[in-house]
Amino acid sequence: MSFERKKILVLGAGYAGLQTVSKLQKLLSYQDADITLINKNEYHYEATWLHETAAGTIDWEEGVYPINKVVDAQKVVFVPAEVTAIHKDEQRVETTQGTFEYDILVVALGFESETFGIEGMEEHAHSIVNPETATAARKEIERNFANYRQSNDPKDISILVGGAGFTGIEYLGELVESVPELCEKHGIDYNKVNITCVEAAPKMLPMFPENLVEYAVQFLKDRGVKFMVDTPIVAANEDGFVVEVNDEKQQIEANSVIWTAGVRGSSLMEESFDGVKRGRIVVGPDLRIEGYDNIYAIGDVAAVMNGETERPWPTTAQIAMQLGEHTAKNIELSLKGERLEEFSYNDRGTVCSLGSKDGIGLVMGREIKGKKAAFMKRVIDSRAIFKIGGPLLAYSKGKMF
Repeated sequence: MSFERKKILVLGAGYAGLQTVSKLQKLLSYQDADITLINKNEYHYEATWLHETAAGTIDWEEGVYPINKVVDAQKVVFVPAEVTAIHKDEQRVETTQGTFEYDILVVALGFESETFGIEGMEEHAHSIVNPETATAARKEIERNFANYRQSNDPKDISILVGGAGFTGIEYLGELVESVPELCEKHGIDYNKVNITCVEAAPKMLPMFPENLVEYAVQFLKDRGVKFMVDTPIVAANEDGFVVEVNDEKQQIEANSVIWTAGVRGSSLMEESFDGVKRGRIVVGPDLRIEGYDNIYAIGDVAAVMNGETERPWPTTAQIAMQLGEHTAKNIELSLKGERLEEFSYNDRGTVCSLGSKDGIGLVMGREIKGKKAAFMKRVIDSRAIFKIGGPLLAYSKGKMF
């Protein structure tokens, strides 16, 4: 008895999408399905390394690898194209390389910067959302420091960072490692450099216990970072940020302005589906979109609910990869006509790096800091590459060798 091979279409090759494809090509044979992966770039970038590119501690090429290194060309067709429209009822997707029909769709289109409507933020600040924006942020700082020799303008050696969340703190950790080298290169006294971080919330890094947060903040303060916490940014302009302090507006000046405080799911989600908030759609326990049994949404475009808190799980690389793996298993079950399984998140912990040699973390319920946390971060980063691309890719791109 023969059956028609199903067309499986995966949109996006971030952590969630690429993990789905990596697992699918192991679970399914060539006879089971036609698998197509569509991604804007021909490479996958390690989104959790972008702050390093933005600070100049690694080159952008170090944080990317070709998608063809992961894809089995005998089982998967990879199409470098941008998705322009999803027609969920007609079961087709439009891209810059033509139209694709599907029987099963996996939407893993990733994240974009979110400025929360702050006036001028998009025009006057650099975000850290892909290798291009991260490289632009880095070049801005390098250009301004080089210019300082002629200008003697303190704004040229002033850096403003909007947001003291996970990305903001990791970025500051890289900055205090790379900026002293930049100062040495251009003959600038590091003590004259101004690095200021502005955070609207009253508390930084809420996912960590207070003592670990204090450790991270003190680490950065000892290296010259100034913090303005509980201070909303009301606007960004050519001079820096306008903030609100004690109900009064105040201008903070800097020529290098970096926004790290917000991401949202792909804006294509609002155009394609109902009930989408900030580019994210609530999915069922089996990761499918309600009313569409053949469409999965995972990664940054999905709100995967935590049954205990009734809030979505935070969108991290760790959960994205587990979502990808689970989606591949559920697709295999659906092809066999078997019942799909509910997703269960296995939280292995979180590590926030403070440059290459320090950090804080909660791993398997244990608090870690210092070199131990930095080592664990390298393990996590290398494991992510190993999980998707296997030992050879982990050896060439991982951080353990």
